[in-house]
Amino acid sequence: MPDLYKIAIVGASSLRGKELNEALAESPFANADFVLMDEEEQIGQLEAVGDEVALIQRIEPESFRRADFVFFAGSEEATRKHWHSAQKAGASIVDMTGAMENEPGVLLRAPWLQEAGEAEAEMPGLTTPAVVSANPAAVALALLMQRVEQLGKVRCAAATVLEPASEYGRAGMDELHQQTVTLLNFQSLPRMVYDTQVAFNATPVFGEAARTPLQASESRIRRHYSLLRAGKHPVMLQLVHAPVFHGYTLSLAIEMEQPVELERMESTLQGEHIDLILGDADAPTNLSSAGQSDVLVRLRTAEDLQGASRQFWVWAAFDNLKLASLNAVACAMELQRLRPKGKVQ
Repeated sequence: MPDLYKIAIVGASSLRGKELNEALAESPFANADFVLMDEEEQIGQLEAVGDEVALIQRIEPESFRRADFVFFAGSEEATRKHWHSAQKAGASIVDMTGAMENEPGVLLRAPWLQEAGEAEAEMPGLTTPAVVSANPAAVALALLMQRVEQLGKVRCAAATVLEPASEYGRAGMDELHQQTVTLLNFQSLPRMVYDTQVAFNATPVFGEAARTPLQASESRIRRHYSLLRAGKHPVMLQLVHAPVFHGYTLSLAIEMEQPVELERMESTLQGEHIDLILGDADAPTNLSSAGQSDVLVRLRTAEDLQGASRQFWVWAAFDNLKLASLNAVACAMELQRLRPKGKVQ
């Protein structure tokens, strides 16, 4: 990638923003000119981008001037407030917050699926105002189902997705930590983020005053999966918030129309972006997936026997922030092909 680009990251000090910084530093965009922006309380902080250190700036319309790419990695509110300024500046926009989902012409993208042959999704063009980087749980689920469907018709599929606190940013992780400490000290629980107990507790619902209802997160995963698969084979989905700081895990039950050999299912699942773990010694967990670029997968038949079966259990673990950032960079690579060549815009 010979061209020198200017890349702006809005929400650079957020968990997503920090992970995105690392992903960009290891991508073809590593030599870009980076501008880091965030909310008022983060202004003046230093953040690393590859081997360089940059100062976080105030989010202002002038900050987007001559930007080629703008990543929105902070709050949904900041995205809604500032994306028009980025668009007016002529930047290619990647929204990691989901705030732009319902804007006219905006596309949901997961380039890994298109790499593997999912051709139905609409590709971004010159008139596309922005792309939304798909939810990492939806991407992982779509990758798994895409591979499974290569072996024949799926009769039914159902997934239970266990969500970590880091999906709600630093505030979500802080509240889980604070609840853990206060419970051990027999004190009252902080409830600003979840409005319920999440420490030492798995729950399918948050309190009424939660910042983001868990049902909204579940609906987003379901909606993103459906859009990524162009409506092909819906998966019954339940989202459970797990008392862990980081990393998604999911349990996927699959029933095929016809029996499939276990070894054949294993060889089909294994491939780019999916790392199949054989045996029980290193079974995928949210801890073992931390920092990994692939979805870690364990497969067995429902009967837990070798040979052919129609029913399978898939257990998967993946780093939610890592996958989100890699998908966002892949989205930018798609948009890069649409930009004029030879100079910073």
